[in-house]
Amino acid sequence: MSLLSMRYEPLNRWLLKSALGRKVAILMFCATFLGLLTFPQSTSAPASKDQSDLFDRVIANQKRTESALDVYERIERVEIRKSGSDANPFEVKAWRVFPAGTGMDKISLGPGDKPANLENYRAELEKLEKQLVWAAQRGPAQQEAYAKLERKRKERNELLNSTHDAFLFALVGHEVRGDRSLAKYTMSPNPKYKPTNRNTTLFTKVSGTLWIDVQSSELAKIEGHVTEDISLALFVAKVYKGSYFMQERYEIAPGIWLPTFQQYDFDGRKFLLPFSIHERSFYTSYRRVGPPKEAREIVLSELSKGAGERADP
Repeated sequence: MSLLSMRYEPLNRWLLKSALGRKVAILMFCATFLGLLTFPQSTSAPASKDQSDLFDRVIANQKRTESALDVYERIERVEIRKSGSDANPFEVKAWRVFPAGTGMDKISLGPGDKPANLENYRAELEKLEKQLVWAAQRGPAQQEAYAKLERKRKERNELLNSTHDAFLFALVGHEVRGDRSLAKYTMSPNPKYKPTNRNTTLFTKVSGTLWIDVQSSELAKIEGHVTEDISLALFVAKVYKGSYFMQERYEIAPGIWLPTFQQYDFDGRKFLLPFSIHERSFYTSYRRVGPPKEAREIVLSELSKGAGERADP
């Protein structure tokens, strides 16, 4: 998107589509915190063998979780607030998020997370079915699309690898969540770390906390804070100190832990104009639909029944 075209798009919409919205949150927090788990030697004291084994299991589980997102659908409801302290959202949006091979298809829902218009909902299902047919094929276009997806994953892994020396973290205690015991770790930037590019500079300006489920070695919760203003997009924009991110994960199927809640509270500016992103996202109704060929059968079943909502598997 050019700077000229950005003028004609509402500010918050551009932010949400660009690196200043969801992508920045993922880069600054999810990628940062999950990536450092691979490197327990970055702690302030030498890691024990047990601790090293623990973090090896955590990162292996996280890789499996990311793969699961490619074959699980969900309902996503986003509450948008004017500030992080607002008790009530001024706007609520909901989607049925469905894996479509090389990406996620989002079908808009209405109140109660149900279709607002059955005719439009059916039309969206028909479009999704065509996308799944396309994604299940292996022609040149599909190969390029899947290759592009793999390149993005490789870039993410390379970014994760760059966190080798980015943080110091330490076990500070245990907490109970329901019937589970969670090990709590704090994380802070390693003062000896030297960023290698603009993206890794972010690692020096965030700190946070993570909670690991002791029984399963799964990541149960992460949260982070921006500790210094962060300049983005060649200094076109800035995310201010104090911005916050949090995500919670639960076991939604045996051995499968996926996000159930996520919160962004970002404040900053683009050019000379201030912006705020204050969102709370709820993820429910997870269901495995499988790769495109299997997922298409589910969609066809719904279409054949004229269903106004998800059909049973």
